[in-house]
Amino acid sequence: MLVIDDIRRTPIDLPRVALTIGSFDGVHRGHRLILDTLIEAARRQNGTAAVIAMRPHPRQFFSPQNAPNLLTCDAKKVALFDEAGIDATLFLPFDAETAALDPLVFIQNILRDKCGAREVIVGHDCRFGKAAKGDFELLRREGTRCGFIAAEVPPLIVEGERISSTRVRELVIMGDLDGAEKFLGRKYSVVGQVSRGRGIGEKLGFPTANIKPHHSAVPANGVYIAEAIVRGVRLPAAVNIGIAPTIRHEDVTIEAHLLDFHEDIAGEEIEIVFHRRVRPEKKFPSYEALIAQIAADVAETRAYFPH
Repeated sequence: MLVIDDIRRTPIDLPRVALTIGSFDGVHRGHRLILDTLIEAARRQNGTAAVIAMRPHPRQFFSPQNAPNLLTCDAKKVALFDEAGIDATLFLPFDAETAALDPLVFIQNILRDKCGAREVIVGHDCRFGKAAKGDFELLRREGTRCGFIAAEVPPLIVEGERISSTRVRELVIMGDLDGAEKFLGRKYSVVGQVSRGRGIGEKLGFPTANIKPHHSAVPANGVYIAEAIVRGVRLPAAVNIGIAPTIRHEDVTIEAHLLDFHEDIAGEEIEIVFHRRVRPEKKFPSYEALIAQIAADVAETRAYFPH
């Protein structure tokens, strides 16, 4: 897949471009409907399916103190685009320059001149340009003048509820993995880097990989059955998210005990794919009680996965 870091500075020369625009946080089933529609349009004309992905999320730029808890980092987002069949990811840095773009200038300079769009397919709530004044009607009208066709994809409703990144975030943060999976179309995962901890897990007999996530939507505190993807290999993992009250940690941490894995992976990338929440986090009366419970959690994780 072609990845462009700043489409404003790097015009592309690709055949018969069909593209879409958005943040696509989570790349949930509603997003996939847009991507599938886009790919179908590109294939009809033997062209290129491209995504203009804004980064950071516009709300991170306008109101960083109230920014959403993001579901995907850039690398995971690109991987999901690739998996869906997208040919090119064109990042659009959302900064003061982008925020000030007049909607007509955005259409002419970005969609027409930089991307050479033949078809532009957007979601029902697409807004663009200064003060978010650009909408589908403007896109459709100006598209005719700029040589491309505009189409709008309706929202995806599942069990009477409209799928949105906001709703998925709520479900993830509540620890409702089944609800999140229903809307995502896949199990939720956290991508991050393994950092060196204080070695407490190893002293207890259950060494853990401490994970610093690259995005901020983390499931509710508790113990989870999960898989850890390390160096392309999937490994069963018992994961604790929380403050480890028995040991008196102060900050929320993600600690994964990888079953039957003993290599040093500090500094490496890891992805934790959550399968099931086992229990909420709790404080135990002693280290012995904590160790016994961890052993039970590990046994439950081992039994969950087929041998």
